[in-house]
Amino acid sequence: MANAGMRFGDMLARIAETGRALIGAEEPKALIEQARTILGSEGEVSGTARARAFLDAYRALGEKARLDFLREASTGLGAEAATLGAAVEKYLASRSDTDARALHIAAEPRSQELIRRLNRAPGAMPDLVAMREDLLRHLRDEPALAALDEDFRHLFASWFNRGFLELRRIDWNTPAAILEKIIEYEAVHEIHDWSDLRRRVAAPDRQLYAFFHPALPGEPLIFVEVALTAEIPTAIGPILAAGRETLEPSRARTAVFYSISNCQEGLRGVSFGNFLIKQVVEELSAAFPSLETFVTLSPVPGLRAWAGRQGIEAPAPDALGPLAARYLVEAKRPSGGPVDPVARFHLGNGARLERINLGADTSGRGEAQGWGVMVNYLYDLRDIEKNHEAFAESGEVAHSAAVRRLVKQAGQAGGARA
Repeated sequence: MANAGMRFGDMLARIAETGRALIGAEEPKALIEQARTILGSEGEVSGTARARAFLDAYRALGEKARLDFLREASTGLGAEAATLGAAVEKYLASRSDTDARALHIAAEPRSQELIRRLNRAPGAMPDLVAMREDLLRHLRDEPALAALDEDFRHLFASWFNRGFLELRRIDWNTPAAILEKIIEYEAVHEIHDWSDLRRRVAAPDRQLYAFFHPALPGEPLIFVEVALTAEIPTAIGPILAAGRETLEPSRARTAVFYSISNCQEGLRGVSFGNFLIKQVVEELSAAFPSLETFVTLSPVPGLRAWAGRQGIEAPAPDALGPLAARYLVEAKRPSGGPVDPVARFHLGNGARLERINLGADTSGRGEAQGWGVMVNYLYDLRDIEKNHEAFAESGEVAHSAAVRRLVKQAGQAGGARA
């Protein structure tokens, strides 16, 4: 078996070397020409060789040259006009399902097929994720890149669907290389050192789960940190405290999702979180039968910026709760849905906005984002589907009676000011 593995490795090395010879100069124009060659290639081995060499050559380019290539790929590798035109005419004449399918195939941009063929190369997925990360970095200033980004989103949604994802619990026995990535990728509450990490993954009342994909070995895609508690928490400090008292898991009644971190910028927009939350709830329910309540302790990252746009710079303490409630329930984007990105995520998953907690995050980041406000989103298994459908169909924000009272107070205060 070892010799077979070596022979396979030698073959891959020869394929890559052949491909490098095929490409020539590592410049954007050369890569575009090679992209067209790859699209026209029929040979399995030569196509794999060219794909691997193409990815190596792209990685060797500087940032400006990469951007030049991405621009050309987005605008210059659309559908074949003649083929598409013929397919349109044929469908209009027949209106048949067969010709409709043929039209669909003819309308596919060549850039999408290029990504698909590049993915045949050994170890291609990390390179493709990195390529999309390059694209996203320029997307705001380069609207023409949106077409290529849509190709990536379409394909990644298929390649990273739930059927391919593996849920793993991360603990103190997890390989150090992965633990280091957890420290690096934590995006909500910074992990300061290895002792801090140990408190989050080794204590019996703390859990951490992550999704992995076989094409990105050793790279978490998204992870969630969970605290097992007796009650619904109102602040993050006691959860993260170094000297806190550990709770015996059998006494826990509540599972608190207090940090969710997406790890791969190149996979932005590919939904993992809804699957993650639901599967972790199942895992926790099976492992800890005493659990009755599943909630988050979530930041409100857009509150302070939104309030500033309303001309509110420093709300009085008794006005902060109603202001936060109004923001989370009523403030909408032009395209619909809550302004707050964390709210969109949890409400879209079927959670209910349960409670608004003042002074819950006294860190500099918590104050800068939302004057220290944090909220609990409740995942009630009986209502998740109903809440999800109401949110998806009409943008309805499921919220508790306590939050409803705060929204009413905000309206009354607004009327009084008027």
